[in-house]
Amino acid sequence: MSTTNPNKFSSLISVIKQSLNGEEQDYTEGSIRKAVFLLAIPMILELSLESVFAVVDIFFVSKLGPAAIATVGLTESVITIIYSMAIGLSTAATAIVARRIGEKDPEAAAHAGAQSLLIALVITAVLSVLGVIFAGDILALMGASEEVVREGAIFTRIMLGGSLVIILLFLINGIFRGAGDAAMAMRSLWIASIINIILCPLFIQFFGLKGAAIATVIGRSSGVAYQCYHLFKKGSGILTFQKRHFIFDRTLIASIIKIATPATLQFIIGSGSWIVLARLVAESGGTDASAGYQIAIRNLVFFILPAWGLSNAAATLVGQNLGAKKPERAEQSVWLTVRYNVIFMAFVSVLFVFFANAIIRIFTAEEAVIAYGAQSLRIMGAGFIFYGIGMVMAQALNGAGDTRTPTIINFVCFWLFQIPFAYFLALGLGMKSTGAFIAIPVAETLIALVSWYFFRKGKWKQIEV
Repeated sequence: MSTTNPNKFSSLISVIKQSLNGEEQDYTEGSIRKAVFLLAIPMILELSLESVFAVVDIFFVSKLGPAAIATVGLTESVITIIYSMAIGLSTAATAIVARRIGEKDPEAAAHAGAQSLLIALVITAVLSVLGVIFAGDILALMGASEEVVREGAIFTRIMLGGSLVIILLFLINGIFRGAGDAAMAMRSLWIASIINIILCPLFIQFFGLKGAAIATVIGRSSGVAYQCYHLFKKGSGILTFQKRHFIFDRTLIASIIKIATPATLQFIIGSGSWIVLARLVAESGGTDASAGYQIAIRNLVFFILPAWGLSNAAATLVGQNLGAKKPERAEQSVWLTVRYNVIFMAFVSVLFVFFANAIIRIFTAEEAVIAYGAQSLRIMGAGFIFYGIGMVMAQALNGAGDTRTPTIINFVCFWLFQIPFAYFLALGLGMKSTGAFIAIPVAETLIALVSWYFFRKGKWKQIEV
């Protein structure tokens, strides 16, 4: 006993050091448990600091009042569409890059990553222009009050105008993750988040609400600059981009778009549902309900992002092992990841159900806002275990290049079930914002069960990318 525990502890420290150093690993051989940890540790840490920033941001913004909270929440709801495009592209990049790495072809992996960057540049040019021009109209369309539109339009304009760095940050990290270089992805997002955390309170102090937007854009831009430095510097990582990789490749771009389009729709469907629910809460409960809901969502994101990081590990392992012609190893990796995610999410669920009121009080002293926020946190927290299962299953399918199946699942469960169910409870039964809150864990539970069914069928093992 005296030697076993120290040996286990020493082994754990060694694995953590390996994962954070970003050493090149072959995830298609050896212990699956070790492979999951080597990828998951930096991926969890990568998104953990991003989730810390999300909470820090709303903490400082909340001091500006309910209108400022509502502005940030409604803007973030719209920006989730941009996140969806970024995640859709990064999903395609991760799947293709991981498959090529599994085939031991880093040159083809770099070429695929470079072509995905070309697609991103075209998309962001359009999104940025539209966001800057129609910022106020977008807030009004979301059901914001005149006060919120008047005070928040500049915040929304800056955030939407910075669409380029949002998409590049997600996309390039997807490329790194597909290559198995999770540590590089972690460091780039940490740089972005740390700069955000430092600048946010300072800029809010001097510029008010728009200061939060400026700090966010500067932080993300710093992260992208770090990513690009390592992508284009020879010998600095698993992948190095050269000029030849950016030569227009119609066939490869078509392949990326084929995977990215349903992946983007998959997340647009999900984020679109969140936008509708945010509007329903604002309409049925007013500004206090909207503010409480937005604080609750930020706390939900705080814990979901680390779980999402663990799910990303499953996507990389599935892609690389399918590339190495080892589908059974890919499946075993997913089941192990599900087990870890369920344990983590069960802990969070208990935290939210029993300590919701105390958590919301950290961010606001408005009793009405606290009441709505605590209620939504308790209700949403009840379904956290199912969130954990569903996100791993969806990411596993995405990692295999089967982005179509999760997209259909999201459409049915969010748009054909969650939204009508939320409106029925909120307006039909007169439950108002409470009805919208209840619809969230119910829909997520359905998604987890359906995703589990399709993963078990195993058709994802035959997908070619």
